[in-house]
Amino acid sequence: MKFSELNLDSKLLSAVDEAGFEETTPIQAQTIPLVMTGDDVIGQAQTGTGKTAAFGLPILNAVDTSSSDIQALIISPTRELAIQTQEELFKLGRNKKVRVQSVYGGSDIRRQIHSLKNHPSIVVGTPGRILDHINRHTLKLHNVKTVVLDEADEMLDMGFVEDIESILTNVPHDHQTLLFSATMPKPITKIADKFMTDPEIVKIKSKELTADKIDQYFVKARDYEKFDLMTRIFDVQGPELALIFGRTKRRVDELTRGLQARGYNAEGIHGDLSQDKRTSVLRKFKAGKLDFLVATDVAARGLDISGVSHVYNYDIPQDPDSYVHRIGRTGRAGKSGISVTFVTPNEMSYLRTIENLTKKRMKPLAPPTDKEVLKGQMESVKDDIKNTLAHDTNLARFQDAADELLNEYTPEQLVMVYLSTAIKDAESVPVKIAPERPLPSRKQSHNRSGHGRRHRFNRGRRGGERNEHRGGRRDDRRNNHGRNGGNSNNSHRRNENKKPAASKKSFKIRTNI
Repeated sequence: MKFSELNLDSKLLSAVDEAGFEETTPIQAQTIPLVMTGDDVIGQAQTGTGKTAAFGLPILNAVDTSSSDIQALIISPTRELAIQTQEELFKLGRNKKVRVQSVYGGSDIRRQIHSLKNHPSIVVGTPGRILDHINRHTLKLHNVKTVVLDEADEMLDMGFVEDIESILTNVPHDHQTLLFSATMPKPITKIADKFMTDPEIVKIKSKELTADKIDQYFVKARDYEKFDLMTRIFDVQGPELALIFGRTKRRVDELTRGLQARGYNAEGIHGDLSQDKRTSVLRKFKAGKLDFLVATDVAARGLDISGVSHVYNYDIPQDPDSYVHRIGRTGRAGKSGISVTFVTPNEMSYLRTIENLTKKRMKPLAPPTDKEVLKGQMESVKDDIKNTLAHDTNLARFQDAADELLNEYTPEQLVMVYLSTAIKDAESVPVKIAPERPLPSRKQSHNRSGHGRRHRFNRGRRGGERNEHRGGRRDDRRNNHGRNGGNSNNSHRRNENKKPAASKKSFKIRTNI
């Protein structure tokens, strides 16, 4: 479907053309008409499928630029996603002169307060910082017509349910709610029951969510073997742009230092880094100035980075949904991708659970032989030589030295000496990665009541990334003063303003054909 068939404002269509979009993605083709008619919508879509434009274009289309009120509120789980969403909406709404403002933790709140005084039509923010502005009376939502819950499953995992409920008590009862999520666990339906009215569900075919264009491998190894194995695999596969996932912040820091020590162009991101540092690292990675980005699940959530050729799961995720999020960052826009997951012997049950979710078996990958590693390193050196010859215009300065060496040695001798210095044994630089606490046995992961896996709302409170989740929320909710003040009045207002759930929900599921 062409964007011109969607009855959008001509100024938005010109922005779409400038952005290089030609045809709608499935989520856009089905969601935009529903949003424009005022329906509540649940959209199942991963990052990278065009969901920001799916909700952004109809919202921008409906904005009254003559009004000084905030007309749409978009709630995002992370600072990075809030920034990316704000930037994309700004570009799409630039010709219509729609003002879009982002608010998030870890940034100067005074600057945000000043920006909010410029009367943006759309505000994108993280839950804690939105609440902070509400309590400071610097964010007024009395005329909001549309609320978007973006990456809803991630916000549930991070424990933002109460924050979202509190925010929605400050939004007019009669508003449109749009909910987007990469996966659709039962808690998403509960959110819909509570805050949405007869939502239409736009569902992408499951095969599009299981990454058919990604070759998925696993390597069975002890924890202390994984780092050396991973770097040997780098030498064989030669990734152009790679994401490496670690379970904890400590793991990310150690992996980053280890890779840098062995000469790899790598940086890491996690919740303890300043926003400026995280933004700087992400810009370098997107611009191709980094080869490897090491990240925790929390720090990487919502990242929309094109060109990622490989995803390496140094630690297998405890939650199988996180695996879908991780590998979904490669194999985009019709391109193929590769994912490699390192699994210790006691984690094989987690791998099988992931395979059941994705309905695709991972292929075992044998550790590279010395011959394979040398061949991969040779290919890398040859590529470097080709690039240098093609782009270095100042090689003539070595002409005299080259002639002198060629008079004394054969070309073969000189090439062999060059290769011996260019190709180093990476494992000659020792790197020790501290072991992480093993994941709990699948047999012990049931709660005491015997009802199976714990409620998804509480998942962020346990597991290897418990502190990462809390750190992220602490940054986002810093200076959130007075939030618990006036509990009786706030509770009364919540009950008074909460959108009543219909006695019977009519969920209309639309799948792309």
